[in-house]
Amino acid sequence: MKVDQKGHTTILKDTQGSFSNFIEKITEQFNSFKEQNLILDVSKDENLSIKDLKIAKDLNKKHKKEKKTMVFVASNIDFNEIPDYLLVVPSILEAQDIIEMEEIERDLGF
Repeated sequence: MKVDQKGHTTILKDTQGSFSNFIEKITEQFNSFKEQNLILDVSKDENLSIKDLKIAKDLNKKHKKEKKTMVFVASNIDFNEIPDYLLVVPSILEAQDIIEMEEIERDLGF
């Protein structure tokens, strides 16, 4: 796992290609990341499916309770089938944009 921190956002890149192990590692180290917005870059995992993404539901819920945003960057995904509780975008730039928008919404009290 590669970690890159920029301001109030941490980008975590899966380097092993195992989505379940990646999520498990992040869950184990949750206290290290709970005060940061997270961009989880799994774009290199070409076999990633919607079913795989759904295993991150509990982690996502836990992160939202901390009033932070978690966004996945993935490719080869049908973005129309993604559940509402997950934020999945095709690029890191779009993930950063979503985080900025959600930060503004939280600042405004939404």
